[in-house]
Amino acid sequence: MSNVSIIDVEYEQPACPTKHAWARVPVEPTPSQRTELKERIRHLLKERNAVMVSHYYVHPDLQDLAVETGGIVSDSLEMARFGRDHPAQTLVVSGVRFMGETAKILSPEKTVLMPDLDANCSLDLGCPIDAFSAFCDQHPDRTVVVYANTSAAVKARSDWLVTSSCALDIVRALKDKGHKILWAPDKHLGGYIQRETGADMLMWTGSCIVHDEFKAIELELLKKEHPKAKVLVHPESPADVVALADAVGSTSGILKAAREMDAPEFIVATDNGMMHMLRQQNPDKLFIEAPTAGNSATCKSCAHCPWMAMNGLAGVARVLETVANRIEVDAALIDRARIPIDRMLAFTAAHRAGQDAGALVPNIGAA
Repeated sequence: MSNVSIIDVEYEQPACPTKHAWARVPVEPTPSQRTELKERIRHLLKERNAVMVSHYYVHPDLQDLAVETGGIVSDSLEMARFGRDHPAQTLVVSGVRFMGETAKILSPEKTVLMPDLDANCSLDLGCPIDAFSAFCDQHPDRTVVVYANTSAAVKARSDWLVTSSCALDIVRALKDKGHKILWAPDKHLGGYIQRETGADMLMWTGSCIVHDEFKAIELELLKKEHPKAKVLVHPESPADVVALADAVGSTSGILKAAREMDAPEFIVATDNGMMHMLRQQNPDKLFIEAPTAGNSATCKSCAHCPWMAMNGLAGVARVLETVANRIEVDAALIDRARIPIDRMLAFTAAHRAGQDAGALVPNIGAA
């Protein structure tokens, strides 16, 4: 049985509460405004030698326009990796702040812009660097593994960075080499990894406001209404929700499962921004949002991240015109934060190539 940390930082921070984020959600443009904004952005992207990178959870307009203009829609790490490898000298990141920081860490020489710098993440807000660093100092015997949904400063304090698509493989490799792990910040993802790998993991107890609100009791009732539906769950969800899943995976994992599983209907427990890509890729299948309703619902998110919702076409056009909302990360912090990112990239590249990725993990006590 693992130890569990007593650290529990509330994500509802005074500087950026969810009510503030919801109040900043852009007004939906009219059809003529949408057309005009898209044309203006296309022109500005060429003029600025810029490319758009959008997360799966942002507005469909931003997903579609990124693809239409030669950018990408993906998870946070692939967004950053794409931006690093693209010849454009300006990256417009539609997502939340840690995604912009990660893009800057991998492309320090490039200009990284975001539609709204107040777009944040409950996992990032709930893991402030001073408290986290003190927590790490209390457990110097543990290898520090942090999730991508963290600030540049937290990444710089870690030994390894992981995403939800590679976390199991990396933690399993660390366990096999005798490492005891200090994990942050998502307690549900950490618990899932611990159950799957049996690793000794000391947990920070943050959570994602979107995935934390899915309800197992309501999900069971919805499954009865849709007996042919398969359930797709992101591992940031509570354990009793994960237990009901037919497939558990990252955003890319959920997309893959929806394409490959032979089912006419799917109930999806992740941010409902994913529905756009799921429906585009599988027009003949039905996708239903997993329920956040129930007696314990708070509806701080209702299956959509309020900070993701702050991204809009007008914001993209504005930052391209003014070159405002630049992401800046201290150079010394970039150097340190890049170490755990590069370790992850090397590990995943070796894994994809069929090589012994575990060989990249040092044994305890090894130089």
